Amino acid sequence: MDFALSQEQALIVETTRSFVENELYPHEAEIERTGHLRPELIRELQTKAIEAGLYAANMPEEVGGAGLDTLTWLLYEKELGRANYALHWTCVARPSNILLAGTPEQREKYLLPCIRGGKWDCLAMTEPGAGSDLRGMKATAKRDGYDWVLNGTKHFISHADLADFAIVFMATGEEDTPRGKKKLITAFFVDKGHPGFAVRDGYRNVSHRGYINSVLEFDDCRLPASAVLGEPHKGFEVANNWLGATRLQVAATCIGRAERAFDHAVEWAASREQFGQKIGKFQGVSFKLADMATELKASNLMLLEAGWKYDAGTVTDQDMAMAKLKATEMLAFVADEAIQIHGGMGLMEELPLERIWRDARVERIWEGTSEIQRHIISRALLRPLGA
Repeated sequence: MDFALSQEQALIVETTRSFVENELYPHEAEIERTGHLRPELIRELQTKAIEAGLYAANMPEEVGGAGLDTLTWLLYEKELGRANYALHWTCVARPSNILLAGTPEQREKYLLPCIRGGKWDCLAMTEPGAGSDLRGMKATAKRDGYDWVLNGTKHFISHADLADFAIVFMATGEEDTPRGKKKLITAFFVDKGHPGFAVRDGYRNVSHRGYINSVLEFDDCRLPASAVLGEPHKGFEVANNWLGATRLQVAATCIGRAERAFDHAVEWAASREQFGQKIGKFQGVSFKLADMATELKASNLMLLEAGWKYDAGTVTDQDMAMAKLKATEMLAFVADEAIQIHGGMGLMEELPLERIWRDARVERIWEGTSEIQRHIISRALLRPLGA
């Protein structure tokens, strides 16, 4: 297997890292201090990202994206992940791939404006009483003639404050299965400002300052049949077909942040002096660096293998769960050790380490908790044996 980057991949990594360091890093302190991303700053950086060819790079060329294969896209995500989350996610937006499942009319209305920078999307699944257990959702959509009427609440919805529309998953019935009744789920497009649809302030979050989560409320929100994404009652199929690589995206951005923290730790260990020598000479520090480097390499290899297999059509849920589990838990370890190497200075706002440490915590929760990833992995091991 050839582990070398192609010339194109190396150029994308170089271009993305340069953009992150020169355009995003300078604004991190402001976002961390205020917890707010100014609209004028969003537009400024969005314009620069579009000019650099980095905006909506996850999308196919035929709809105006960069047409990156999965492996190259993950290399790009890893570089973006080095920066403050709100900055890179909002200003260098990557619209959800689920938009590709829309009809030609839906693509024209929702997908293409997102790719061009005219609109933002958000995805609404999670509810106050149903997190990882999506089949337990209480929010419903019921047929009324040719329309659907939506009622219920979603929360922890990322980017809903900025989004022009939401892709909302609702329970639309039940089906009998060998393991009992299970809810049928349908996905809908809902425009912001549509009657019966309200976006409320969410919760203050210790991770990812500048990123806003919101509460979405639906009160007899009436939608036409044309608002359904995919087919009625096939929401899980739509999600599984188009959202599979999001766990790899989380893994990639975590590795980017871990590499940034690690670089700071190595530089500090090589320059900081205590007791007459560089602290990197002390085994207590040098062994930390060795462990951090090993964990980083293992995470990188798992991510790249999963991306390669995704492009080859051979990736499994187990592959993606392993990559997400490893990268998110590795980030927590590396961030903590980097702070320990720096001592008290590691917790000061002058360095990005305390932010990376705080931000790391949510990664083991969203897009499937570490426990969910372990369930996926263990199920793949045991089911072939009938267990």
